[in-house]
Amino acid sequence: MAVLAAASTTSTLSPESTQQAAGYPSLFLLVLIGALVPVVPTGALVSSAAVVAFHQTAPFSLALVFATASLAAFLGDAALYWLGRRGMRSRNGSRWLEAIRARAPEERLAQARGKLAEHGVAVLVLSRLVPAGRIPVMLACLMAEWPLRRFARGNLPACLAWAATYQVIGVLGGSLFPEPWEGVVVAVALTVLISAIPGVVRRFR
Repeated sequence: MAVLAAASTTSTLSPESTQQAAGYPSLFLLVLIGALVPVVPTGALVSSAAVVAFHQTAPFSLALVFATASLAAFLGDAALYWLGRRGMRSRNGSRWLEAIRARAPEERLAQARGKLAEHGVAVLVLSRLVPAGRIPVMLACLMAEWPLRRFARGNLPACLAWAATYQVIGVLGGSLFPEPWEGVVVAVALTVLISAIPGVVRRFR
């Protein structure tokens, strides 16, 4: 009887419920990894998840995408900053600190340090919204010897603003087409275009 009941329950589960059960943990894990290893296109992940959530009938789908993405980004940033601080204190450094330094060219690091000294925590919010702007500002905070608590206080609104921005991109892409996959293509294209803009601007300069 128990087996039959379990089978009956499984058969009544909608594909949407199954998709949500697998989708949110996957989104959390991928955004967390992307914060620690800045090669995963986390913005595109959030936008794609927002497209799928926009087309779902379950309530609070978009709110869950926002909460999952912002929490994962915040925890990933905090973990990377903590690892960077350990590397700064260590005589031999660390591979995490070297990875941060490798993604922060001297010119951009100098700009980040100047803006951080002038504007403080507000720079963290902007760094999360500007493609490839997060790592130089994080390294500037490390060099300024910000404690983890101060960094986390400034990084929380930054992660919320970041998740909201890429979710809006996903909602816009999802609202243009009846099929979710079409909206995902548009959302990914928009995020790739946005991420390419700073490089194009620097090349013209």
